Amino acid sequence: MKKGTLKQILLLTDGCSNKGEDPIAMAALAKEQGITVNVIGIVDEKVIDQEAMEEIEGIAMSGGGVSQIVYSHQLSHTVQMVTRQAMTQTLQGVVNQELRHILGKNSSIEELPPEERGEVMEVVDELGETVNLEILILVDTSASMEPKLPTVKEALLDLSISLNSRIGRNQFSISVFPGKKQDVENVLDWTPKLESISSIFPKLTTGGITPTGPAIREAAQSFKKKRSLRSYLLDEEHVDEQQL
Repeated sequence: MKKGTLKQILLLTDGCSNKGEDPIAMAALAKEQGITVNVIGIVDEKVIDQEAMEEIEGIAMSGGGVSQIVYSHQLSHTVQMVTRQAMTQTLQGVVNQELRHILGKNSSIEELPPEERGEVMEVVDELGETVNLEILILVDTSASMEPKLPTVKEALLDLSISLNSRIGRNQFSISVFPGKKQDVENVLDWTPKLESISSIFPKLTTGGITPTGPAIREAAQSFKKKRSLRSYLLDEEHVDEQQL
């Protein structure tokens, strides 16, 4: 079974989108491209916006990911938990596909005898530690996020430390919405350097609208751009080798 690379968008937001495409539809498009969309809804303890919560759950469901509603002070632990949970869920899906291929179309992990199921889950856990992970973190920086931003920064640092313990290769990118000049702004390009996360904190300021749909669309395209650049560089290397 090939390990491949898991691709995740991790969306941190506190409210309803109010500009651009439908974020639920954009999450479905991302899923079609093999990108899981996970959403953490950061809410105020005194105000529960039912419409916002439904959108958060809808985005994750259509994006094949995990959603979690939290209060600000719970955020650090939740970011790590959702990232890990989404990895396990995705890997279980891959393993189920393999099982169907080997054992028949109706086979799944849940239908295996307990002992065999335990062995398969051990493989899933091991893959979670060794599989390559590309994670684009999408931070809502609309005006209502201002009091929550210090907690977001702390959570991102904790996430980088947590993922640093993995054996597999990590690649990070961070985008914010709205950006200073456009709906979405990339503030950290793809990098394996976990310590780079702290360098973007001065760039995180709040204000404006919530273009969640355009942000998810741009995030999904960022994975494509990464692929295109990698292919270009590999082609360049190949040409250089041919010329030697």
